[in-house]
Amino acid sequence: MSSNITHLSPTRVQRGRRRAIAAAVHGALACLAASAGVAVADEAYPSRPVTLIVSAAPGGTTDLAARMISEPLAKALGQPVVVENRPGGAGGIAAQLVARAKPDGHTLLVQYSGFHVITPLLMKNLSWDPIKDFAPVANILSAPQVLVVRPSLPVKSLQELVAYAKANPGKLNYASSGNGSLQHVSTELLNQMAGIRITHVPYKGTGPAMTDLLGGSVDLTITTPPPLIPHIQAGKLRPLVVTSKDRLPSLKDVPAAPEAGFKDLDVSSWFAMYAPAGTPRPVVDKLTGEIEKIMKTDAFRKKAEELGAEAKYMNPQQLNQYQRSELTRWGKVIQAADIQAE
Repeated sequence: MSSNITHLSPTRVQRGRRRAIAAAVHGALACLAASAGVAVADEAYPSRPVTLIVSAAPGGTTDLAARMISEPLAKALGQPVVVENRPGGAGGIAAQLVARAKPDGHTLLVQYSGFHVITPLLMKNLSWDPIKDFAPVANILSAPQVLVVRPSLPVKSLQELVAYAKANPGKLNYASSGNGSLQHVSTELLNQMAGIRITHVPYKGTGPAMTDLLGGSVDLTITTPPPLIPHIQAGKLRPLVVTSKDRLPSLKDVPAAPEAGFKDLDVSSWFAMYAPAGTPRPVVDKLTGEIEKIMKTDAFRKKAEELGAEAKYMNPQQLNQYQRSELTRWGKVIQAADIQAE
């Protein structure tokens, strides 16, 4: 009896099964890659230049931190690392750019702590979230702040500044790198602690603020040592206090806050690198691993110390925990001092 059924050879059946299995594996890999938002071959990272978006103008510590890490990081990664300053919006312009960037490790944020953990506490309806929108990579620099005044101001200590402010209400003003910056909140904290009123003048970054302070348009500022030390050494600015428990080796003649009678004026800034949320773990691991090696070098540590800062590395997990603790701490300070966004 004849049959219309076609009999397949065992060899053809095996080839068909192999093709089906291969197609299934390829499809599964494609789905995994799509869900991660990257190509399967993450080993190729970086495949093009890496851009560091800096949340402040040139001249400030955020900019210096980015430029200190960019050259050695470029050598380690084998690709150019370009620094791009995008100041404004209390760090919001840079944060939004990176939060919306493709999460492949080629666009990164170098962020100032004041913008990352204070701006979100002061500003309503932000279009970015400091926790949800970013993957922590590493902390690069940490530094206490220094209160400096223009030399023509007739005060030589923090106590004299407070006395002058009380005797001349509304006359003094201070520069900050932006509304909601740590400089802003730190000086408002001093206002609350001392019972004085020094008027806030916000700028788009430390660089422009320094220009007007040196020109005499504003009376004082509180900021990190790196942009201040050259001007202090040249006699163009007068330091009154370091906002830490101990004196700085680079400014050993400047009293620490407890010596000046303000033991609770303990404020440090930190400058960290972030990737967009969803950046693959291998990419983040590669970045933080190379940064850790760079920060352990004598050259990097010495440069940080010369600037009045500390090469204080934190890995992604440590940085994540620290930023959350800072949000809690400054939330309490802002509420207690009744600090409002302008």
